[in-house]
Amino acid sequence: MVLSALRGALGFLSRLPIGHDEGAWRAFTATPAAFPLAGYVVGALVALPFLAVGSLPGAVVAAAALAAIVSVTGVNHADGLADLGDAAAVHGTMAERRDVMRDTTVGVGAVLALGTVLVALALGFLATTTLPVIAAVAVVLASEVGAKLAMATLACLGEPSHEGFGSTMLDGNGPADLLVALAATLPIAAVVVPVTAVALVVALAVALLVRRWARRTLGGVGGDVFGATNELARVAALHGAVAAWHLLGGSVWTLW
Repeated sequence: MVLSALRGALGFLSRLPIGHDEGAWRAFTATPAAFPLAGYVVGALVALPFLAVGSLPGAVVAAAALAAIVSVTGVNHADGLADLGDAAAVHGTMAERRDVMRDTTVGVGAVLALGTVLVALALGFLATTTLPVIAAVAVVLASEVGAKLAMATLACLGEPSHEGFGSTMLDGNGPADLLVALAATLPIAAVVVPVTAVALVVALAVALLVRRWARRTLGGVGGDVFGATNELARVAALHGAVAAWHLLGGSVWTLW
């Protein structure tokens, strides 16, 4: 069941040629813990450029990491962020905001949201290159696992705004499932203590804030909210972890 759920999660959350069958999809929607488990796989691929920290200029490593994000995950989550940006720019009812999110026209809100997050992500990757290799790889991995934990949080605690992916993920999942998802993040939390744990806590906080905003603004959680939460949580977790490293002066405990 867990392996099938992981396959389904990777099929939805990445561009990897795996998990596109109906059985894997059903297992995934019933297993929120598959979100962070998939984060380990995606994060490991995105973190590969950081093995070159110290050997290549930081800007080169950061650019390679951005390319890896797009190559591994595609643009589905970014599309959700764009739609949420347009919805945030609308002064109207919940229904009107949801209608804007279904509109294929790209508005100012979408451009601003995508641009801001992309710049913040690039700067976060660049800042991560100031860490030792092991710490840099761990932080990038933790930020990706944290982003997926944020999505799992919505799946367990959110309320659907309408029929669609959001309602499918929310159906049958609850707080107890979130505890299992949290347990799945413990290995990365223990790698660089407390820096990687900070990344996870920040990502969780982003999920709770977006959930609250979506409930008040959109009437609940939909597929676009999931995608936007992934992008926002990744950036926030990355910056939070790097800030924690520098504030602590590198005085952290690692497994190595």
